[in-house]
Amino acid sequence: MSDRFDRIAVAALLGATGIAGLLFAPVFGWAALLVPVLVVVLVAYGCAELTAKFPKLTAYRPLLVALLGLLGLIETVLTSTTLAFLPTGASVQGLARGLTEGWRLTLQSTWPARPIPEQLLFVPLSVLLAVVLGLELLLRLKKPLVALVPSLAVACLAQAYQALTGGFAVVAALAYALPAGLLLWSGRRVRSVGRAPGGPRFSWRVTGSAVWPALSTVVALVAGAAAFAWLDPVGRDPMTLKDTQAAPPPRSRVGNPLDEIAQRLIRPGEEVFRYRGDTPVDQWRLIVLNGFDGSNWLSDSRLRRLGAGLDGAPGGVGGTAELKVRGLSGPWLPSHQDLTGVDGLTPLVDQAAGTLMTESPSTGQERNYRLSWSSPEVDLGSGEIDPRAGGLGGLGAVPPDVENVAKDAVRGLRPTFQSALQLERFLSTNYQVATGTEELPTGHGWPQLRHFLLESKRGTSEQFAAAYVVLARMSGIPARLVVGFRGSAETDGGMHVVRNRDVLAWPEVAVDGAGWVALDPTAAAGKAERNQAGPGKAVARARAQLPAEQQLRPPQLPPGTPAETGEDQSAEAGMSWWWPSLVAAIVLFGLLWLAGVPAAKVVRARRRRRRSGAEGVLGAWDEIRDRLRAHGVPFRIGMTPRDLAESAGSLAGEGIREPVARLAKVLDVTLWSGVPVGDGSVRRAWQEVGEVRRGLATRPFAARVLAALEPRTLVPIKGRKEG
Repeated sequence: MSDRFDRIAVAALLGATGIAGLLFAPVFGWAALLVPVLVVVLVAYGCAELTAKFPKLTAYRPLLVALLGLLGLIETVLTSTTLAFLPTGASVQGLARGLTEGWRLTLQSTWPARPIPEQLLFVPLSVLLAVVLGLELLLRLKKPLVALVPSLAVACLAQAYQALTGGFAVVAALAYALPAGLLLWSGRRVRSVGRAPGGPRFSWRVTGSAVWPALSTVVALVAGAAAFAWLDPVGRDPMTLKDTQAAPPPRSRVGNPLDEIAQRLIRPGEEVFRYRGDTPVDQWRLIVLNGFDGSNWLSDSRLRRLGAGLDGAPGGVGGTAELKVRGLSGPWLPSHQDLTGVDGLTPLVDQAAGTLMTESPSTGQERNYRLSWSSPEVDLGSGEIDPRAGGLGGLGAVPPDVENVAKDAVRGLRPTFQSALQLERFLSTNYQVATGTEELPTGHGWPQLRHFLLESKRGTSEQFAAAYVVLARMSGIPARLVVGFRGSAETDGGMHVVRNRDVLAWPEVAVDGAGWVALDPTAAAGKAERNQAGPGKAVARARAQLPAEQQLRPPQLPPGTPAETGEDQSAEAGMSWWWPSLVAAIVLFGLLWLAGVPAAKVVRARRRRRRSGAEGVLGAWDEIRDRLRAHGVPFRIGMTPRDLAESAGSLAGEGIREPVARLAKVLDVTLWSGVPVGDGSVRRAWQEVGEVRRGLATRPFAARVLAALEPRTLVPIKGRKEG
């Protein structure tokens, strides 16, 4: 690359860096990123032109690019913080927060993330840093390939956030490779000088050495993107940095709505919230509880900050509702399972559960927001349960007499949606919903559930739902517990009013192809079956088609498929991870043996070789002794070097006997002469070690491999402590 300012190279470098920044489009969208990234690129090009025209400013070029780039970001992204288009302290704080917090807040958000300045700014700031470094590497060091490294770092960061797949990955790789190849081509052009009557004439000549780096770069990037986009060896979505981050829960104490059910039923008339929707709603969920330790039900919610929206069910039926929440003091908000968006609030969301939580609990004020969702057309299909969805968590110490209840409840059926419906019917038929406002059962641990299942047979939805989930899990049916409210038929001012009496806990089971399906064992038990809406219609049809208990038969399996009980499936699920773990442990142990034992012997020999004086001679003796032991030469405590030499002679002849005998003489002088041991004696001793190694090298290859892998020689011999 010549000393003359090369506009093509600068433009190519800035183009590649800008494309790298736009690779964050899956996170924020193209529209939100285009303007700030373009501002940074144009500012950098203008500064490069300015310093080329005024060489005295070259030393200040990084500072000019950085300051003018930051000013451009303030004017485009942080416009609301400026005063008469001039930056303020709030502008500086916004830049600092975007630099230090934006990357983390984005990882804690659902994607596409909201393009607010505190989250968005870290992308153009990364581009700005890459531009500053890349320009200096290009214009000062004249190293085009090295100058691409900062832009590659931005591109790799973008792929770590959200990797592009399929055709988008190929298009993105091509978009980056074209300016990158142009940069490499421009750096390898040859300037030829010709004479003309008017003076010197300059022209650029393209050589083969200029074309091949550029062409190979484009081909390599596009081919790599195509390979990663379409050749997926594991068939899974790539891991992203978002998988390692989650939004922190509220700092205040978070209660469990399951504990509040009995208290709410004692005050049934108090209003909790009201809503107006364009479609009926069966249940409004507050919290999903997966964990159970025998005493408490726990939520393993993975919370994220709600971004621009969530993906709804493909082809699902959309719905919206306006909510006004008054009677909820905790951070949990009424939500919908198939949530796609929230307007009016910026809550935390658990995408897997469809639950919402505010970052701070309410202090009594009314909270108004609008929900949107997309409910899928549920097809229960073959009614097979989906163990991959989870829901087979711990049960604590199960009372022995409850196991019989679980077996009787499903009547020996294997885990399917039919057995899940049978369990629902068992509870609704044999147990009674507690009503009234006094002496309502409370608690959901094993003592309370055992009392409910075996003695009282009377409880609120708290006991019904908790009992269903534990019995389902004991039968191999994935199930989880949800707490919320029923949809209300009471209206006031055009809005449905939900009161404390509508509080409800219900179980959900995982069905293959349908996701989590809600059931309600209290509906039939309390003679309060309601009209079903959305996915509930499919459940109602399956419930109506459920045969009588006397007619239940295990569902027919495909030919050649062995029948499995719930216990068999649970055992198989356990073995599915046990065997790979065992194989992995064996392979890991083998690798550690193959690599660790020889490496440990090499390290030990080097430590012995570094000794001086008498310890150096003794180290040589220890090394020969252990090498011969590894090859099967017997050694007993009290044997002298001459004894060992005779034993070793039968193994490999004079090639080993003579070096060991010579070492015996050096060792005698070291131990008994009383003369200080010099470096010459240490060198002679280790020369004999080398002779022994050469003698052992004549042994068969298999014998040498077994000796190298012999671990027992790593254990020090009693009576000889090595320093």
